[in-house]
Amino acid sequence: MNAIGSFVRRYPLSLVCIALIWVLSLTPFFPETPFDDVQFIDKWTHLVMYGGTTAVVWWEYLRSHRRADFRRLLLWGGMAMVALGGLMELLQAYCTTTRSGEWLDFWADSAGVLIGILIGMLMWLVFRSRR
Repeated sequence: MNAIGSFVRRYPLSLVCIALIWVLSLTPFFPETPFDDVQFIDKWTHLVMYGGTTAVVWWEYLRSHRRADFRRLLLWGGMAMVALGGLMELLQAYCTTTRSGEWLDFWADSAGVLIGILIGMLMWLVFRSRR
């Protein structure tokens, strides 16, 4: 089994979530929704997307490893997710004509990652107690 195939088998939902972030962040057109009038809906969306993706990364890691390497988890399930949020904001600002990069979006991404890490730590406690 090659390394890429093994990685895809261990983290399929994480990869789908990350792909969705790329698509949703760079898509030029969004249809109107009933939530468009909700104050800060864009920031809530960023918080949920990055928090959910981070929690999924942690869940898939914990599910596929017997012992948790928290340095690796914080690097890939934390810092890399914050970097992805920053990259998406830069790409929106400099590589699209219909989207804009915003500092508040980046902070919402980062807050979502922090919430995802906290959820991941709770999952680790549950996984640890069951083994």
